[in-house]
Amino acid sequence: MSAPSSPSSGGYYRWVICTLLLFAATINYVDRQIIGILKPTLTQQFGWSDEQIYAGIVFSFQLAYAIGMLVAGRIIDRIGLRLGFAIFIGVWSAAAAGHALAHKLPDFGLPALVISDKIGVAYITLTGAAAGFALMRFLLGLGEAGNFPAAIKTVAEWFPKKERALATGIFNSGTNIGALLTPIIVPWMTLQWGWEWAFLGTGLIGFAWILWWWASYRSPEEHPRLKPAELAYIRSDPPDPITPVKWRRLVGHRQTWAFALGKFLTDPIWWLYLFWIPDFLNRQYGLDLKSIGLPLVVICLLADVGSSGGGWLSSRLLKNGLTTNKARKTAMLVCALCVVPILAATHAQNLWVAVVLVGLAAAAHQGWSANLFTLTSDMFPRHAVGSVVGIGGMSGAVGGMVLALIVGEVLQRTGKYDLLWVIAASAYLVALLVIHLLVPRLEPVEVKEEPAAAGGSAAT
Repeated sequence: MSAPSSPSSGGYYRWVICTLLLFAATINYVDRQIIGILKPTLTQQFGWSDEQIYAGIVFSFQLAYAIGMLVAGRIIDRIGLRLGFAIFIGVWSAAAAGHALAHKLPDFGLPALVISDKIGVAYITLTGAAAGFALMRFLLGLGEAGNFPAAIKTVAEWFPKKERALATGIFNSGTNIGALLTPIIVPWMTLQWGWEWAFLGTGLIGFAWILWWWASYRSPEEHPRLKPAELAYIRSDPPDPITPVKWRRLVGHRQTWAFALGKFLTDPIWWLYLFWIPDFLNRQYGLDLKSIGLPLVVICLLADVGSSGGGWLSSRLLKNGLTTNKARKTAMLVCALCVVPILAATHAQNLWVAVVLVGLAAAAHQGWSANLFTLTSDMFPRHAVGSVVGIGGMSGAVGGMVLALIVGEVLQRTGKYDLLWVIAASAYLVALLVIHLLVPRLEPVEVKEEPAAAGGSAAT
């Protein structure tokens, strides 16, 4: 990888570390997305005629991801980056590969939530292969929750402040690479060797990454390949004060709730695209593993455009003289309106019309998400941003759990995506209204730092 380097940095090994993070994010999204692509195959293989079975499997991942968001940062802070990152990727890689054996596990019962006519929400028991897959998805969610806290902490250790945004942008692009690669490599592996090898092969890649990480990573001060000049460049900023912020100091602020509710309402729509779009294309247009790759790649490419386009739009509006409040919210409104045409997706007679509509909605979500994340730095001091993002991440995962229940019930009853696209089309407009009502002017909030003697640890 050709890495940018400052003339005064004295080296570029920090960009090797950034490349490791890029590959980790890529593997993360491949392992996360694979079950959505194989959903029609697995449904046919194991006779999952009840959509609530697959919804329960998806729910288990999101439940574990929400739990993981609560503890991942603290675990990594406690045991260190080198070991902590390796453990989290080891857990998720073992779980990813374990999907290949999920149907061979002993037949045990695993509880899952569903929507019930009589009492609103009820438990069902997943058995056989479904229980095995739910268990593996749960372990996958726990492991994958550690990726972004570890990657962000790595960037903070290895890059001066003026390069951190660039480094974060580079490693975060791995999510888009993973989303692009999955519909290409997974169908091919499945057709060549069977669906078990698709899970096994992608899972084993994570263990190869761990070997690379263990051989390559040390803290900058301890790394034998880091030149003194580059170390001095990395440490050229004044040392960051140790200012942990506990969640109890944040939940009383409406700015925290604005971000958390924005994530709760809109993150689940991205999960909907990630886990259910292959099923939609299969139901609506009869696409199978041989034909689904290109439409999914097009959707992911459009999402990539939206990821950068949403941030560019708000930056452009700021340069044109709009206030931060108007620029951010105008960009978010544009993104919210661009999701609305997905209402026509189920009525599109042509496959590629539907692909463009879904791709536009996915692009709009990425643009929305870029601006939503930026609100945290607009409203909160730097020492509180990580904790606020952690709260929002957990809130978004909980929202994904709720939507998983709804999706399973809607498809079980109707077999169609019409109502789900109504939810997607309205979620962003509702979220923007909630954000505006809570913070009409995006005013910054003062968050008191934890006293040094408290010994508290930031929740991320």
